[in-house]
Amino acid sequence: MKVINKINPGVCNFNTVVTAKSEDGQNVTFAFGTGCETMKAFAKQVAEISPIDAYATLGPDENPILAKARALLQAKGCCEACVVPAGTVKAMQVAANLALVKNVSMEITKED
Repeated sequence: MKVINKINPGVCNFNTVVTAKSEDGQNVTFAFGTGCETMKAFAKQVAEISPIDAYATLGPDENPILAKARALLQAKGCCEACVVPAGTVKAMQVAANLALVKNVSMEITKED
């Protein structure tokens, strides 16, 4: 199964496309399209640990994708709330039939 997740991360405006692909419904590989240098580095790190066993990520240990992202974002001094890593995990889960295809969104408002 091939899943394409188009992510608009917000104010940075570095839209990212994550493609997750699984031939066996369990082990997932990824491709990224982005203009963000940090997410390009993230893509390289994810490629180094791919394919990822999606079922193994459901255990009590931290998801390896999110662990890579957290360390990278902290090292770069970037926003740890970047939604691209979470969107990558969601694409992986759909590719492995661990989640249903359903759009997610956030609506952020500020009140003084």
